[in-house]
Amino acid sequence: MPDRLIAVPELLRALRDRARSLGLAPPAAFLGDWRDRRAVVVPSVDLRPVAQEAAFAESDHLVVVYRSFPDTVPGAAPPLPAAVRGEASGWLTLEADGRWSRHGDAPDPEQVVRDHGRGRRHDRAAAGHNNDDHDGNDGNDNTDREAGRLPDWAAPDRAAHRAAVSDCLEAIRAGEVYQACLSTRLHGTLRADPLETFLAITGHAPAARSAYLEGPWGAVLGFSPEEYLVRRGQVVRSSPIKGTLSADRDPALLLQSAKDIAENIMIVDLVRNDLGRVADVGSVTVTDLLAIRPAPGVHHLVSTVTARTTADNTALVEATFPPASVTGTPKSRARELIAGWVPVSRGLHCGAYGFALGRDLELAVAIRTLEATHDGRVELGVGGGITIDSDPDAEWDECVHKAAFTWGGGPAPWGPG
Repeated sequence: MPDRLIAVPELLRALRDRARSLGLAPPAAFLGDWRDRRAVVVPSVDLRPVAQEAAFAESDHLVVVYRSFPDTVPGAAPPLPAAVRGEASGWLTLEADGRWSRHGDAPDPEQVVRDHGRGRRHDRAAAGHNNDDHDGNDGNDNTDREAGRLPDWAAPDRAAHRAAVSDCLEAIRAGEVYQACLSTRLHGTLRADPLETFLAITGHAPAARSAYLEGPWGAVLGFSPEEYLVRRGQVVRSSPIKGTLSADRDPALLLQSAKDIAENIMIVDLVRNDLGRVADVGSVTVTDLLAIRPAPGVHHLVSTVTARTTADNTALVEATFPPASVTGTPKSRARELIAGWVPVSRGLHCGAYGFALGRDLELAVAIRTLEATHDGRVELGVGGGITIDSDPDAEWDECVHKAAFTWGGGPAPWGPG
């Protein structure tokens, strides 16, 4: 490879332009910490709806997104089908030294970027543009500034979320559940091409499990900090997040919070139980408990559970899905109650996205994840775990803190309330 290092945004723009010019499906990208690399990029993958039971069928190179629950509540249909998957013949990885490596049938990144540069210079010269500028929205105004590439959000329904938290607290007092994850849903519009929105957000709020996935159904802009399942051979791990504090506060306060600690430990027990359904007897182990980790706008408590299993990926996902951290304890009753408390389907929110290479599997919990349609509509689910110590107003503030990365941080764009 030549000495020049190719940046992720430059490569993704070039790959998508290449795909369009050749009539291919768009690229997919996984940024942050996937397969112990800084990025995994699939140059072209045709992501199509499939039956839920086929989402995690064995495949050499598989990219998949999987919608959460509930699917039958009233409200507007979510942008995504229940399950989407696609197969790819090759991929690129960004190594620690900033260079790209090719795997399988993947194009040369340097050649792709060089060809893209020639084509863009020609197109922009014909239009009278400065060749050094990048217009990320096919000619629309204001997309060179980051604010012009972030979504516009309408005010979410705070009263509905508050009522759901109050109902959840009543259910906890009645002994029906110990904890449940409740969320609200933001609705908005994109002001730029979804890829440009993704790149703008990753520029100021990089996440451990970011992903960009695009198909005929729309686009997924994932900024999850949470690992759902990572499998290498027979070893699998899950790292649930429970416990949140805004980034402007001392993260050590998380370990002084009885509510946050209880929230995390209850979900760790649930992950142990879920993995135990398919794990070798005696292999389920908590390898890291109550670690403090940063994420955009917040600090989190994160624990890690590992196990050994000979089950295939379909059985592994069936045993553990939906992810423990976004349901509650006991899991089945929490799911039933959540279906009655949320006003609309969660869509992809609290589902999963990721990929498989052979039998190895990497999936993130689909939190901090935007779902976009081709007509510019966008939705974001955001929420948190409710325990007996929860305060409805504090839970709402937590939702706002978690969503703030989508408008660049600071107060909510819809004002107080």
